[in-house]
Amino acid sequence: MASNICTRLEIAIFMVGFVCANLVLAMCGNISEVFEYNWAPNHIISQGDQIELTLDNVSGCGFESKKKYLFGQASVQIKLIEGDSAGTVTAFYMASEGPVHDELDFEFLGNVSREPYLVQTNIYVNGTGNREQRHTLWFLVDGIPIRVFTNKEDKGARFPRQQAMSIRGSVWNADDWATQGGKVKTNWTNAPFVSTFRFFIINACELLPETDDIMAQCGKLGRFWWDKPAFVVLNRHRSHQLKWVRRKHLVYDYCKDKARFTELPRECIS
Repeated sequence: MASNICTRLEIAIFMVGFVCANLVLAMCGNISEVFEYNWAPNHIISQGDQIELTLDNVSGCGFESKKKYLFGQASVQIKLIEGDSAGTVTAFYMASEGPVHDELDFEFLGNVSREPYLVQTNIYVNGTGNREQRHTLWFLVDGIPIRVFTNKEDKGARFPRQQAMSIRGSVWNADDWATQGGKVKTNWTNAPFVSTFRFFIINACELLPETDDIMAQCGKLGRFWWDKPAFVVLNRHRSHQLKWVRRKHLVYDYCKDKARFTELPRECIS
């Protein structure tokens, strides 16, 4: 989620036992106060600040926040599926509604035992995605940015800044593409597959349903921390961190996939 004056979306990963995706200040002591089940509730168990999602050969499942947010940050700790997780996807993402929705995805792609997860990020704007990047994960990340999606509306590129999004989590089967391009299928003898989410923190501007005046609610310059000059661009240290991640851990970038496009997407043009 990024403000109307912001020039970037910054995506970071933290790993300390659990995996954490760094994306109103609300610390969720009780899951049911902030989130609701939106898919296969019989596959979900929640207690206190923790929610457990289960995938089996019948169904995956998912949840979403009761409120919608326009700009800000959300964080959660995620314990991924252990052991042979090939074919599975554990997702933490933000999405609006409808066929022309905006969406920001973290998708943790499972793998066979003793092989590492990949994290795929994707961005949908007005219903169109296909902006994937994939990274390998290292042991301890501590808030290091892994991706920046720069606002290039002045060049005709679209940027997700007009639609309020709910905060969501899910686990599902994607063995047609998730692991080694779909070559390795889900081994259902290992089911059920379980991912656990806990310690949610939401620091974002809630967009109230009774008004669609985005500027009045979330766009007043200087009102929120994300509108400060320091958040418009990465500082020197974080720029170096991002370069390190791209050099050491980036394994796929749609902007570099020349076979995929007849014309380079406008957001990929320097």
